[in-house]
Amino acid sequence: MKKFKIIPVIDILNSEAVHAVKGERANYKPLVSKLINSTNPYDIIQHLNSIYGVKNFYIADLDSILDNNPNLHILAKIMKIPRINIIIDPGIKDSKDVLLFSEFNIHKIIIGLETIHNFQVIKESINILGKERLIISIDMYRGNILSKVERLRNLTPLEVIMELELLGITDLILLDLFRVGQKIGGIPQQYLDIQKSFTGNLFIGGGVKDYKDILTYKQNNFSGLLVATALYDGTIDIEELRKFF
Repeated sequence: MKKFKIIPVIDILNSEAVHAVKGERANYKPLVSKLINSTNPYDIIQHLNSIYGVKNFYIADLDSILDNNPNLHILAKIMKIPRINIIIDPGIKDSKDVLLFSEFNIHKIIIGLETIHNFQVIKESINILGKERLIISIDMYRGNILSKVERLRNLTPLEVIMELELLGITDLILLDLFRVGQKIGGIPQQYLDIQKSFTGNLFIGGGVKDYKDILTYKQNNFSGLLVATALYDGTIDIEELRKFF
């Protein structure tokens, strides 16, 4: 049986950790956390790793996603922390971006539907990285595909996922930006339908309300959750999560 994972999220904007809400990036504020009094991404990851034993981290480099400069200096420093696994969404647009981030010893690189210029980028990424180092993020807003690619916007998430499965993709993130930072709770029926159809690893980002939510996702055989708001504001006791790190 695959291990269910809780993966803390670090959203980086203007080179500091921020609190993401509903994908409204212009309104993101510096992160305020009960776990650590810092907005330095390196300090947060080092603290969660050394104090609580967190091994897996999800980084969204919003500076890169929003077409600004990627935080390569921060990433290089983070990668020096021993015994951690970083999965990162750096706003991959084309194969040049994939080649840039492939130079780092990143556990998995995320290819987000929101930022790719065309579907061919995913095929090129498989050739460059191999399927085992890729996670495809099914970026959505209120359950609809969020993408610059018109063809993808005209498909349902499940239809896109069926195409990805034909390419041999085994790791997916369902990320609905509307649910991010809101602690909406519950599992959308859409997610349950996808989980029944997709044979690989399915991770969920956004909307986690409390510890009961976490158990419900686990019971429904999801592979894990990306958690930020409910973790950092203390709604979920991090000590209860140790077995999922």
